[in-house]
Amino acid sequence: MKKTISILCFLFSLTTGIYSQPQIGYVDSDTIMKELPDAQDAQASLDALIQEWQDELSKLEREWQKEYDAYEERKLIMSDQKRAEIEKELIALEQEVDKYRQQKFGVNGELFRKQDEVMRPVQNKIFLAIREVAEEKGLDFVFDRSGDILFLYAKDEYDVTNEVLDKLKLK
Repeated sequence: MKKTISILCFLFSLTTGIYSQPQIGYVDSDTIMKELPDAQDAQASLDALIQEWQDELSKLEREWQKEYDAYEERKLIMSDQKRAEIEKELIALEQEVDKYRQQKFGVNGELFRKQDEVMRPVQNKIFLAIREVAEEKGLDFVFDRSGDILFLYAKDEYDVTNEVLDKLKLK
């Protein structure tokens, strides 16, 4: 990310003879998220939900472990049929644990959706404030120095997307 910012700054310095010097600002989004009460509240509600789900997952895992331990103690005195039945039950219980884990914490699980639902209004509020500050200060670009997002704000006049698409269509 630092390399990209350095390259952009270099390119901007090359164009100073043709264009006016772009005004650049930055924010530390980690600090904003730590200091903003709305973000703290949203994170607290997510943490409570995560804890609830972790507790339920731990309960399911303990239940599976209890059943498995009981099976291990008795398996030598069981008939083959009974052993097969219990093994089938253990597999089903283990699949239930995995299913719960995926439903709650998987890539497209409830946690992912809930984070988006809870954090989206906070992020929108932050982006709106960044835009307002950038416009008040006459900034052309605002970078985030702490996150993966490179640009948080850029003036529309610097958007060359359509020109690039036009060039690509010609080829």
